[in-house]
Amino acid sequence: MSVKWSAMIKRFPEANFLQSPAYGKMNEILGEKVITEEFGNSGRALMIVRNAKRGRYLEIPCGPLIDWQDAKTVKAAMAKITEIAQAEKCVFVRIRPQLVANNQNLGILKDLGLKKSPMHLAAEHTVMIDLSLSEEELLAKMRRQTRYEVRRADKQGIKVTKSNSKEIFKEFHAVQLATARRQGFVPPNLETLMAEREAFGDDIQIYVAKTAEGEPIAYGLVIHDEQEGDYYEAASTDLNRKMPGAYALLWRAMRDLKAAGCKRFNLWGIAPKGQPWHRYAGVTTFKTGFGGEVVEYVPAHDLVISKVKYLKNLAVEKARKKRRHL
Repeated sequence: MSVKWSAMIKRFPEANFLQSPAYGKMNEILGEKVITEEFGNSGRALMIVRNAKRGRYLEIPCGPLIDWQDAKTVKAAMAKITEIAQAEKCVFVRIRPQLVANNQNLGILKDLGLKKSPMHLAAEHTVMIDLSLSEEELLAKMRRQTRYEVRRADKQGIKVTKSNSKEIFKEFHAVQLATARRQGFVPPNLETLMAEREAFGDDIQIYVAKTAEGEPIAYGLVIHDEQEGDYYEAASTDLNRKMPGAYALLWRAMRDLKAAGCKRFNLWGIAPKGQPWHRYAGVTTFKTGFGGEVVEYVPAHDLVISKVKYLKNLAVEKARKKRRHL
């Protein structure tokens, strides 16, 4: 954790790992061009140039980190971002600021001429658990059934370990491929997982819940970026259908992050309200059972640089969204 990033987090407490130097390093390992722009003393943006077949674009996940209520600062930042996108020959800029979805914040983006993106960028709907609470308070806030499953896991002798060895990342990847086939989602490839491991170091861990006999039940990839922990990826075996391994895993991760001084735990992705067909619908009941606050951020928005090329991109992404049940 760099001193500069720690100072940035103090100024922008909503920031998460997607604007961190480690995330930039991870993308560079994968061969992506990463640009970090400082807006004087007004904030910063970590940007990734994405070379998609449908059109080259500039991505700013969970950023830029600026005072969105200061119109002058916002205007200057967006002007600089536009300049960078044009220099990089991008078709559009895709941003998803860490702003709660309300009329005021949505109005700010609309007034900038941004268009709502057809695809998401980082989890827009999530559950945030307050880790400043005591363990007793955390348990008390859980849904009764969730609390029961946490205790049942203990009675069944389910053990949870964590590691960031190359071997456990490979094991996680293999299990996640099988999980993805069952649940119909697109998992990260092994190259991406290994790049995350290299970039985040000890701040990324894979938790594994096992039976008393040592059989794997559930896996969770957790990233710790100073004040926020993120339940970023998950996988499970068939045993998870009948044993509370995932409950034991999350409870262990919550306590570990709390002990490390983390302020909040982002469970990273639930279905929007009223969308039972959404690909996250199956995990929503599980995640909300842990008693955190359901948070909805503004959706991803696009700043169009080349209108003709953007319309082609729009058609491709709308078809992909429908196909993936997003």
